Amino acid sequence: MAEKSKFIEYIDEALEKSKETALSHLFFTYQQIPYPVTMCALETFKALDAFEARSDDIVLASYPKCGSNWILHIVRELLSVVSEKKYEYSEFPVLECGDSEKYQRMKLFPSPRIMTTHLHYDKLPGSIIKSKAKILVIFRNPKDTAVSFFHFHNDVPDIPSYGSWDDFFKHFMKGQVSWGSYFDFAINWNKHLDDANIKFILYEDLKENLATGIKQIAEFLGFCLTGEQIQAISAQSTFQAMQAKSQETHGAVGPFLFRKGEVGDWKNLFRETQSQEMDEKFKTCLAGTPLGTKLKYELYCQV
Repeated sequence: MAEKSKFIEYIDEALEKSKETALSHLFFTYQQIPYPVTMCALETFKALDAFEARSDDIVLASYPKCGSNWILHIVRELLSVVSEKKYEYSEFPVLECGDSEKYQRMKLFPSPRIMTTHLHYDKLPGSIIKSKAKILVIFRNPKDTAVSFFHFHNDVPDIPSYGSWDDFFKHFMKGQVSWGSYFDFAINWNKHLDDANIKFILYEDLKENLATGIKQIAEFLGFCLTGEQIQAISAQSTFQAMQAKSQETHGAVGPFLFRKGEVGDWKNLFRETQSQEMDEKFKTCLAGTPLGTKLKYELYCQV
C-alpha cells in the first residue's frame, strides 16, 4: 500500500499547486521543451543528469496520455508474479518528476527498479543509455492521444483548462503542451526503436489482444510465466478492471486517467480541417520511417 499512497500523495500535491496556476504560467522550458511547473522542477532536471542507472532497471517510456499507467500496471503485475511478492515502489514512478533528492533515495531501492518517463531518448540520463537497461516504449496514435490529453486538462478539477478543443488543438500541434510535441518525441525515439534493449509496444495492439501483448512484454523482460499466469494478469489489466480500481490506486485523478481508453475517440472531436492538418504533419514527420509503419496510421487515423 506504500506505493499507492506515495503516488496519491504526489498527485494531490500537484493538484494543489494546479489550483493556483493559470494556463499561461503552467510551463517552464528546459532544453527547449515545456514541462509543467506543477510536476517538474529545474533543480530535479539538473540532479537527473547524475542519476545512476543499473543494467537491470526497467524503463517505460511514452508521450503523455499514451498508456504509461497501463503499461506500468502490467509490468508491476509481471514482476509480482515472478518474485512471488507484491512489487512496491516508494517514489512517484515518473523519473523526471519529484524533488531533487529523489535519485539519492533511489540508490537504496532493491533491483529491479521500474520507472516511467515522458522524456525524449536524447534527454534521458546518460547512465540509462550506457547501462543498456531494458526500455519499453509505448505509442498511441496521435489523434486519440490529443483528444485524451485535452480531456485530461479540461475534465480534471483544478488543472488549468483550455478555452476549447480548437484552442487545445492549436497548442498541441505547436508542441505547446506539457512535455512538448508528440511528433518531436516520436522522431527522437524513432531512431532507436530497433536497438537491442528497446521494445516498441502499440497501445492499439494491447487493446486488440492484451494477453498476447503481456506475453511479448514478459518475454522481452526475460520473465518465464505460464499461460494461466498471463491470463490472470490480463484479466486484472483490462481497461475496465483498472478503471474500476482507479480511485483506490491513483486517488482523485484516477477516474480521469482512465476515462474511456477507446480507439477512434478522435472522431468525436476532430474537425475535417484538423484531421487533414494532422495527416499532413504525420506525413512530414513520420511517413516512411520504421515508427511511422508501426503506428498503423492509416488504420487508426484515417476514415
